[in-house]
Amino acid sequence: MQSAFDVRSLDGSALALETLTLGPGKTAALGKPEQDSLLYVGKGAGLFSVGAESTPVHPGSAGLVLAGEEGSLTATEKLEAIVATVDADVDLHAPMGPRELVVSLDAADTQQATGGRSFEILFGPNNGSTRATLFAGFVPPGRAPWHYHLYDEIVWVPEGPGRLHLAEGDATLESGSAFRLRPRQVHIVENASAAEMTIIGVFTPAGSPSAAYLTAESAAEYRFAG
Repeated sequence: MQSAFDVRSLDGSALALETLTLGPGKTAALGKPEQDSLLYVGKGAGLFSVGAESTPVHPGSAGLVLAGEEGSLTATEKLEAIVATVDADVDLHAPMGPRELVVSLDAADTQQATGGRSFEILFGPNNGSTRATLFAGFVPPGRAPWHYHLYDEIVWVPEGPGRLHLAEGDATLESGSAFRLRPRQVHIVENASAAEMTIIGVFTPAGSPSAAYLTAESAAEYRFAG
């Protein structure tokens, strides 16, 4: 386990995130009695199992272990991943589709978000995750306006460079960085490179990553001409 970029539980937050590094042939147990676990593979390859069902995973694969289930991840080559957990005391979204065990980033549908950005939902109420949504966000070079969300969120950055802008100051986003955004916390995630940057986010209650709200100052820039 690596802990440098882990985001631990806080009072009043149902979310936590930890990074996971496995050498070839090594196995990590996944699953909590009262918490859902959402996995995302950043590098390497392995085998993801829940109960008697197993499937190969690779960079861009995401997996779901529901509360009470027993899961595992075995590396067939050196593997780096993140595991987010969400507690039981969150608002449940009604299920909208059948449960999936694993999904791949390249198989999801791209949708539009704030500031010309796009996203792909990996897990949500549509495929079995009713407590939280796991998504990939695609950030073009530059920055969006100041905005906030109503959900509690943790974001992991597979590859930088970027910058996180908050009211209390800025922070550099290196490869492997992770940070927490509390409900209504005004922020900007800036892509400081010349190419598109991918971020992986998980938030609760489950819903849409496009549910963003502009501050009064930035909203003025979006008014339609009469």
